[in-house]
Amino acid sequence: MTTPDAVPLSGPRFQTEPARLYREMRRDHGAVVPVLLDGDIPAWLVLGYRELHQVTGDPVLFSRDSDLWNQWENIPADWPLLPMIGRKQPSILYTVGERHRQRAAMVSNALEAVDAFELRGHAERFADELIDALCAAGEADLIAQYAMLLPVRVLARLYGFSDEDGPGLVTALNDMIDGRERALAGQAHLAGSMARLVADRKKEPADDVVSRMLADDSGFGDEEIVQDLMVMLAAGHQPTADWIGNSLRLMLTDERFAASLFGGRNSVAEAMNEVLWEDTPTQNVAGRWAARDTRLGGRAVRAGDLLLLGLQGANSDPQVRTDASVLTGGNNAHFSFGHGEHRCPFPAQEVAEVIARTGIEVVLDRLPDIDLAVPADSLTRRPSPWLRGLTRLPVRFTPVPAR
Repeated sequence: MTTPDAVPLSGPRFQTEPARLYREMRRDHGAVVPVLLDGDIPAWLVLGYRELHQVTGDPVLFSRDSDLWNQWENIPADWPLLPMIGRKQPSILYTVGERHRQRAAMVSNALEAVDAFELRGHAERFADELIDALCAAGEADLIAQYAMLLPVRVLARLYGFSDEDGPGLVTALNDMIDGRERALAGQAHLAGSMARLVADRKKEPADDVVSRMLADDSGFGDEEIVQDLMVMLAAGHQPTADWIGNSLRLMLTDERFAASLFGGRNSVAEAMNEVLWEDTPTQNVAGRWAARDTRLGGRAVRAGDLLLLGLQGANSDPQVRTDASVLTGGNNAHFSFGHGEHRCPFPAQEVAEVIARTGIEVVLDRLPDIDLAVPADSLTRRPSPWLRGLTRLPVRFTPVPAR
């Protein structure tokens, strides 16, 4: 499958200029791009909107069963992407067919039972606590001191964790998601934390997500529930933190959203939707595996080939976004939550949106004259082709007392 002009899926351009990089990939290779993962492992990156719709809409031809991969014999035991592209992982990500539908229903039901007022109350309380810790200083880094701490605190409370578990979960999640040398250690910490919580809730159920999943009658075992909780926390925390950070960056640097800094709540929703199109937190996702030889976007895809879902590339496909300078308004036909039967469950999307929007609104309410403390072009992103988020968002504001 390896082609001589395959593009390494790494390097600083995923930080500095991904939009241009995706345009160049599309220009040079078309809608389906040959890429190389760590260790020169070949894969296809699907950048075309139509092609991505085809891949995510056909779970039989483009399966989530990673056992199909034709590269397993080339994958070392310490490959840093194993937490993201695992074999025989008993999680919802790799379950297919009717069993997947049952599993998705279990997760959706557990999240759907979360009370919307309670959820917003948790988000406001934790957001206020975080603002209280920084509001007297007159300056802050809204990534490290705020966005990176808020979603996991809310989610941990919904799942049944104590507030004290939050910081360790944040560190482990970030290590795992960034896919570097600490990825496997982060995965181990997360798995241990989830296993202990599941064991506790089996003995003493409560009104939380874990207890509701354990009470489901579909017959999923403890290990399967542990794996699903890891997926849910990873998918719910980091992209939501980046959604907050990327939206605040847009509102602080783009004059089209200046009104939101002076109490225009509608602009918050508009900025959040614009980010999902133009600067989506989840840039690329692994993946799907071809169940047989096929053709996609003019490419000969072989049985067992890995296809990576280029969500941001598809969102910016010029056949869909003919004029990228025009605001997207209420258009939500983006791929930022995926598509097809393996897309992010709707209740999970709602939870993420409530946390992100509440987090942004609390910042604007509590720090009304907030402004960027550095030139906009000096802001940098984490070195990951998978998730796109800021390393820092330094701001300044008039100091105010904690509540």
